[in-house]
Amino acid sequence: MDSSIEKGKEVIRIEAEAVAALDSKINGSFSDAVDLIYGCKGRVIVTGIGKSGLVARKIVATMNSTGTAAIFLHPSDAVHGDLGMVRSDDVVICISKSGDTEEIREIMPLLRRIGVKIIAMVGKSDSHLAAESDIALDISVKEEACPHDLAPTASTTATLAMGDALAIALLEKRNFTKEDFAMFHPGGNIGKRLLLKIEEMMVSGPDVPIVDEKVTLSEAIYVMTSKRLGATCVVDQAGVLTGVITDGDLRRLLGRMTNVTNVRAEDVMTRNPKTIRKGVLAMVALEEMENFNITQLIVVGEGNKPVGMVHLHDLVKAGLRSEVAG
Repeated sequence: MDSSIEKGKEVIRIEAEAVAALDSKINGSFSDAVDLIYGCKGRVIVTGIGKSGLVARKIVATMNSTGTAAIFLHPSDAVHGDLGMVRSDDVVICISKSGDTEEIREIMPLLRRIGVKIIAMVGKSDSHLAAESDIALDISVKEEACPHDLAPTASTTATLAMGDALAIALLEKRNFTKEDFAMFHPGGNIGKRLLLKIEEMMVSGPDVPIVDEKVTLSEAIYVMTSKRLGATCVVDQAGVLTGVITDGDLRRLLGRMTNVTNVRAEDVMTRNPKTIRKGVLAMVALEEMENFNITQLIVVGEGNKPVGMVHLHDLVKAGLRSEVAG
């Protein structure tokens, strides 16, 4: 086997074992940390230097997106004014592999003076940081993936996993739903899937293509062309939906006959078309169109009267994607 492949597999094995070893370290201290953060009236301040600082930033991002307000504090910046962001009702998470990082040691008494509770994510249980914290979470690893046991690799992976464990345990404790998650991700596909309603995407009012079932085909084609949705609703005299005419219906008709002078809308329309109602998620409309291989969906109101129409292209243009498409 190629040496680089062997080394790559070894790194993955070492880091996987480091994460697996955390299972035995999810104990009462972990539960206490979750309860402390859950009861926090302020924010979670996460701090760390170097690689630990980079992991801290990711933990902050995960917490913010899952319902726990968090902010990153650089230890060096803390002693030059940024400590002013910390309030006594905050909880501080200090991350350090050694637990004796100079910058962390420097801010510990300052944090104590403010009166915050401190959670340590630390690689050495007998370190200064572990001793000075209210709760210490063990993130020690057997070995780094670095052959010199120097570059933080397995240790940063384990720290990240512990941060994820905290965030998701808090998510569960808060009963944080998919809809809550979407509120924090309105610009992504997740947010659009869970927030965007059909009425935000449909055409309505005079822009909805509607013809009476007794009109001539030429009149129906004019409405279809002017509304530019590639289809028109067909209704009876009471305005109740009876069918739909699409571009596909026209092509199939012209494949059968060339003289359409006396053809009326009701002769061409597809009866009992697929419909949807207002208030439904736009994602549901997209799935309906993909399931039935159609490009338009009629939105109906009371009495099965058309109040809107949505086009597949508009949903795709808005950034919606089905689960199948990813």
